[in-house]
Amino acid sequence: MNLEQLIAQFRIDVDDLVQPYLWPDEWVAPWLTEAVSEAAVRGRLLYEAADPAICEIAVTPGMAAYPLHASLYELVSLRFKVAGSDRSEPVHIKTREELDRIRPGWRDRSDSQPRFAIQDDTRLTLVDRPSADGVLYLEGYRLPLKPLANDNDKPEIHEAHHLQLVQWALYRAFSKPDSETVDALRADKAEAAFTRYFG
Repeated sequence: MNLEQLIAQFRIDVDDLVQPYLWPDEWVAPWLTEAVSEAAVRGRLLYEAADPAICEIAVTPGMAAYPLHASLYELVSLRFKVAGSDRSEPVHIKTREELDRIRPGWRDRSDSQPRFAIQDDTRLTLVDRPSADGVLYLEGYRLPLKPLANDNDKPEIHEAHHLQLVQWALYRAFSKPDSETVDALRADKAEAAFTRYFG
């Protein structure tokens, strides 16, 4: 389904078929974009392992911290390839507390091959600090890359899930504090349906 079809389904479900609409398209489209992101996170639907803009970070000697692509929220696999090498080596994600226990002094160490990494919300810190150029290869779960803005735009998730996205838009519509449209019971019902489906 594309954005136009999703909005049409929303209008059928809320019986908002006559203009002027109670919920204009410019409200519903962002709710559907939000629904795709919610679904992607809850259902872990968008796994990225191929796009170099998302999955590759050029590593500079002496620099330990690197920003993650804005769409990545959960890393699954990390590998580091030293410049000039023909193979990459695994990098294991750890917490600061684990590293304090298993690698005392890690904040001050450097090595040509980082063995560990710490994932924060928006960045990655390599441990030991790299002493050589290289490339870090990432795989993980991401958010959609573009909002639903034009009528022909389609959600990045599989079409089998598209119809369920409307439940999130229904939840947002009936939750909007407006005496004419607010309906806590219908909002709760729509959110529960979305949660049952996507987690």
